Amino acid sequence: MSWLLNSSIGRKFIMALSGCALILFLLFHMSMNLVLIFSVEAYDMICELLGTNWYAIAASMGLAALFIVHILYAVVLTLQNRKARGSDVYASSNLSPVEWSSKNMLVLGLVIVAFLVLHLYDFWYKMQFSELFHLEGAEPHGSVIAIDLFSNPVHVLIYLIGITALWFHLAHGFWSMFQSVGINNRIWLPRFKVIGYAVATIICVGFAIVPIFFLAKHFLCSSCM
Repeated sequence: MSWLLNSSIGRKFIMALSGCALILFLLFHMSMNLVLIFSVEAYDMICELLGTNWYAIAASMGLAALFIVHILYAVVLTLQNRKARGSDVYASSNLSPVEWSSKNMLVLGLVIVAFLVLHLYDFWYKMQFSELFHLEGAEPHGSVIAIDLFSNPVHVLIYLIGITALWFHLAHGFWSMFQSVGINNRIWLPRFKVIGYAVATIICVGFAIVPIFFLAKHFLCSSCM
């Protein structure tokens, strides 16, 4: 098992596995968010199920561990790749989105981490964390936080920037995940790139719809007054 930690192939394998698990989480999280558009009551019921129950806390700890592992290994692999390539790191002149994202995965990752910290403060801290430690001002209804947050154009813009960074990260990371585990032939790799674009677009459009919907609803309601 030491090869998982000490070899470049092992680290890439861990990156691929953690990335796959995080993509599955994003699909679940996106689906949960879309529920808010159709039913506030159903969304709050889901939030209650994911409150301070033991299974929700265990899942949160496991998810946090996945993020930490993914981030740490991403930093290590990026630094190793740059050291190995030396002055040829930016030699390519191809400026297509995938090439750009592949060269800037660390930067995109840092933007996503910053966005994640904000997102955790906006929702997790005000709900599960505050309820767990009985802090004053805890909000049990996620719909109240979300609708209020997405009525602010600045917050919506910040979220859309974070979602855009996530799209570039996912579009490259999805097919790179398969390449890391050895599926990199000329037949399948282009197919995985197309699937990666589709998965990244579905996830990010699903996330973006919610803040855009409630911001538009806020302005429509304001104009009707």
